[in-house]
Amino acid sequence: MVKTTYLSLMTRGNTDVQDITALVSRAVEESGIENGVVVIFTPSSTSALTTIEYEPGCVSDLRRLFDEWIPAERDYAHHYRWGDNNGHSHLRASMLGPSITIPFVERHLCLGTWQQIIFIDFDVRPRQRRLVVQILGT
Repeated sequence: MVKTTYLSLMTRGNTDVQDITALVSRAVEESGIENGVVVIFTPSSTSALTTIEYEPGCVSDLRRLFDEWIPAERDYAHHYRWGDNNGHSHLRASMLGPSITIPFVERHLCLGTWQQIIFIDFDVRPRQRRLVVQILGT
């Protein structure tokens, strides 16, 4: 069985990190599917999904890593194509990827004690984002 639902998020952009664990967990619980996997996908080339221990220090360290690894102020060829100055946003998102798959058993996500699902919006402005959530199982 496959069920599809959507999550709507308002973001601030500029490496805005949001914990979406509770939203995904609720979608699984409400799906009626007992065991399987949930796939979360962001149809965007400037945002990504991953897991982390969602606490202020770790989130700050993640942001700093991206600032050091792929600086926003660098000159990117993408800027010349569209003039939107978000070349770094595309590169950062591509390093993490647009989707994540989490198994669940008895409608409970199989996450570690300190592991949360996060959505990161790397774009340079606030955005309304709509994530696709597909729940597959029995």
